[in-house]
Amino acid sequence: MDYLASLTMTLPELILSLGAVALMLVAAWGGQQSTRFISIASVFVLAGAGIALLGPAGSGGPAFDGLYRADAFAAFAKVLVYIASAIAIVMAPDFFRRTTGDDLRPEYPVLILLSAAGMGIMVSAADMLTLYVGLELQSLSAYVLASFMRRDGRSAEAGLKYFVLGALASGILLYGISLVYGFSGTTMFDGIATAYAGSKSLGLLFGLVFVFAGLAFKISAVPFHMWTPDVYEGAPTPVTAFFASAPKVAALALSVRVAVEAMGPASNEWRQIVICAALLSIILGAVAAIGQSNVKRLLAYSSINNVGFALIGLAAGTREGVASVLMYLTIYVAMTLGSFLVVLQMRGEDGQPVESIANLAGMSRTRPGLAAALAIFMFSLAGIPPLFGFYAKFAVFHAAVAAGLFPLAVVGIAASVIGAYYYLRIVKTMYFDDPATAFPPVENKVEGGLIAIAAIFISPFGYLAIPLIGGWTMAAAQSLF
Repeated sequence: MDYLASLTMTLPELILSLGAVALMLVAAWGGQQSTRFISIASVFVLAGAGIALLGPAGSGGPAFDGLYRADAFAAFAKVLVYIASAIAIVMAPDFFRRTTGDDLRPEYPVLILLSAAGMGIMVSAADMLTLYVGLELQSLSAYVLASFMRRDGRSAEAGLKYFVLGALASGILLYGISLVYGFSGTTMFDGIATAYAGSKSLGLLFGLVFVFAGLAFKISAVPFHMWTPDVYEGAPTPVTAFFASAPKVAALALSVRVAVEAMGPASNEWRQIVICAALLSIILGAVAAIGQSNVKRLLAYSSINNVGFALIGLAAGTREGVASVLMYLTIYVAMTLGSFLVVLQMRGEDGQPVESIANLAGMSRTRPGLAAALAIFMFSLAGIPPLFGFYAKFAVFHAAVAAGLFPLAVVGIAASVIGAYYYLRIVKTMYFDDPATAFPPVENKVEGGLIAIAAIFISPFGYLAIPLIGGWTMAAAQSLF
């Protein structure tokens, strides 16, 4: 393999890594005054990485003797990751200035870039060790981001919990990788698939279980979800929005690639794990959210619930199932980022964040535009037609039925009714309860514009994009088969 060709295929990760190093040097010499420049430059670095996907990095095939794969599936996931990462950078400066009274520190966008580089390696991994290196690069950046507000006890607690539980999950994953390697003799996905196609040993089955357990933590699927509510509540809101979008996309895409490429011949074995995790995540995410009073904790359980629906598409194990997962992730990212952008607008007179659901009371009269946007996001997350969130659920259920998993689709549809309750409770609070103290208007045209774009995308206008997104997701799914 020509190493120049391999470097060309890994150009997005090279751009992100070199950009992060260069901007870190700028931060070292420029200090706090360089934050604005570094934030803007980081967004351009992410845009450059996205543009690089138009070349061999988007469809070049295997690189570095098969350790890395540049294909349409990875390119699709990377586009979502880069968009979510850029928005997480854009929404941070105003939050930190109003919350802490200080400007954002320049390390924040650099950590986002390094995390995005790790996520790019994750979704393009064709080897278990490449997978692990990418995952750890993403995780190490995430641990620091979770505790970025050093003087905030909740943020420090969130970072510590995420680090301890993340280290445990990484150990479980690494143990599973060692079992798979020990009984297959290789860490390459194609070699592992050959081993699973032969006589399946008990060691290979145990390896499969441990690998999926480690990945379940990264996507916060039940029963490895325990870190999610505390970390989402304690981390700074822009970081929480980042955690709920970009790493979720990367981890789910990685899980799909491992399931289809590395362990495809063992689909009957891993399908049982995926179905169980999907149903538990849907049900627990819906039921546990009902009693929440903090909007960030509610959105944490919402993310667990939505992971369950995405896993229904993976359980199908077909090209249509993988395409439905990608479609679901696309719509989910828009709904989630839009919801967190609205949460950023919830501030008291002193500029401090207000996260109680009770404070949303009567917002339809005090901030009608903001209430309408949040209502759209909540209705869409609940999967209520004609909003675009309905199509996301329809896609995964259709794929499950087509794969013969009719009972799974029926249970998923029934459980989605439970989840609709707490989304509708927020809408009821905004439109029918007596008004609480009005949120002062936040003069941030960028955040307002992003909320409007997200709301339009998940409105019925989003259906106009189905031919484009549907064709792209199907082509991305086909590259795995």
